[in-house]
Amino acid sequence: MSPEPSPSPRLPQHDEEQRLRELGYRPVLARRMGGFGNFAISFSVISILSGCMTLYGFGLGAGGPAVMLWGWAGVGLFVLCVGLALAEVTSAYPTSGALYYMADRLGGRRWGWYTGWLNLLGLLGAIAGIDYGAALFTGAFASIQWGFEPTPGKTMLIFCAILLLHAVLNLFGVRLVSLLNSVSVWWHLAGVALIVGSLAIVPDHHRSPSFVFTKFVNDTGWSSPLYVAAIGLLLAQYTFSGYDASAHLSEETSNASVSAARGIVRSIWVSWIAGFVLLAGLSFAIQDYDATRTTGTGVPPAQILLDGLGTGGASALLLVVITAQLFCGNAEVAAASRMVFAFSRDGALPGSHLWRRVSSRTQTPVAAVWLSVVVAGVLALPSLYSATAYGAVTAINVIGITPAYAIPVLLRLRAGDRFQPGPWNLGRWSRPVGWIAVIWVACVTVLFCLPQSSPVTVDTMNYAAVALVVVLLLASIWWYVARRAYGTPTTAAYGSDRDQAELADGIV
Repeated sequence: MSPEPSPSPRLPQHDEEQRLRELGYRPVLARRMGGFGNFAISFSVISILSGCMTLYGFGLGAGGPAVMLWGWAGVGLFVLCVGLALAEVTSAYPTSGALYYMADRLGGRRWGWYTGWLNLLGLLGAIAGIDYGAALFTGAFASIQWGFEPTPGKTMLIFCAILLLHAVLNLFGVRLVSLLNSVSVWWHLAGVALIVGSLAIVPDHHRSPSFVFTKFVNDTGWSSPLYVAAIGLLLAQYTFSGYDASAHLSEETSNASVSAARGIVRSIWVSWIAGFVLLAGLSFAIQDYDATRTTGTGVPPAQILLDGLGTGGASALLLVVITAQLFCGNAEVAAASRMVFAFSRDGALPGSHLWRRVSSRTQTPVAAVWLSVVVAGVLALPSLYSATAYGAVTAINVIGITPAYAIPVLLRLRAGDRFQPGPWNLGRWSRPVGWIAVIWVACVTVLFCLPQSSPVTVDTMNYAAVALVVVLLLASIWWYVARRAYGTPTTAAYGSDRDQAELADGIV
């Protein structure tokens, strides 16, 4: 029997605004996103056409088709447990701060502080990973069409152009973001159907089911099949991230106490099903395994499309994938900028008075949008000098955001009856699902700090552990500088001096 949330009446929008005031914040963002739009932003950020396609080449060498398919099925189940547990806490605390605000409320200021920095690292790393992946696919498309040579320098220029595009789109307000995300849902689902359908019908040769579901490949240099299979789970775990976007956009969502929770859960299970179909479709269509792995396009799925459909078909479907990745990156910028806004609103970032400012015209945190894309650009700069740097960026995303998902859940379990559930909750399933989520996150956090290639050198080292240590160190140092300025509001009567200061410098 699967856990079902307790039924609840639909809350009117004015009640959500009152709930936000009870949590200590004066509403300043435009509540113009509906339930479907909230689901759509998390679905767009998960983006199976970004994560699965971008890391497919990694999966070919780290376990092969068997690990990709069965790993996707297993990881998806555990991630669904994480999403269910997180959705329950989101329903109780529907704010833009999301994870760190939940942790602060349930565990105290330091819990909120470190959760916030981990969440922020993951979100900014996700922008870098998604948009750089889109740049790689754009280079592969240009290579097929016009013989373009996708050098690291040219790829970086494409990446910067994509970042600029996403910044500009996010400046127009949440209504445009919501519209683009709604289109993104249907684009992703239709894109998967088109890619899988084309690869099933057009190629003369297909791999056998035994190849797709049992073929194990180890090109990592490690001798242990179990270790390699565990490392191969990165493809699925990286893709299944970003669903906290529904929580970060809750202050801009109608009926957020229910809609944001539902958005998290729906985005996971829909992606779970569609992603399995996509990975299976690609794997059945592999013509030459070694040639696919070492393709001159730099993107193995592009080679699968090229071998199976020819230049014209491959180019058309690559455009479908690139567009989906652009939708994904745009949604991630929206989520990250709201996290920057909320964290600054509570005084956690250097220059918080600037990053929390909201445009009076669009009710969008303009400075937070620009900060998000600039930092994401800096994170991707090492890709100019190292072929392994992109893998490091994806690992930073996973290692930052995944622990941040589990901390509010753990604190909710620790709080016991002190936790007051929102209108969307798991009832008697809350504790077992919550503990499964926490244990899973603990396992993958350790797993993704381990080296992925052997021998371990400067070029092959997994820098996720280094990134985790650095961000925790910097957060600890900054705590002693900014701890007096940082703090979530402690009263529902938000008419304090701090509120008056926000009125003065928070709206521009």
